[in-house]
Amino acid sequence: MPNTKSAIQKVRKIDKQTFVNRIRKSKYKSIIKEIGLLISKKRKKEAIELLPKLNSQLMKIAKTRVVKKKTASRKISRLTKKINKL
Repeated sequence: MPNTKSAIQKVRKIDKQTFVNRIRKSKYKSIIKEIGLLISKKRKKEAIELLPKLNSQLMKIAKTRVVKKKTASRKISRLTKKINKL
């Protein structure tokens, strides 16, 4: 348990930030799943239309350091390769 007032405030702040980060992470994971489904169903055109949204979402998340920048870039790259192979 936090003992000082500032420690209590810090715990509150961390809880809020954890909640926000969880929302951001779930958004990007849902977009990745959506594109994965489109790739498995061989819908190249629709997957290409979602790609800019994925790029935008992942880079925003990488900017806030929920996910590392290199991880975001790697995910974008791998999904783009999969889409191009269709």
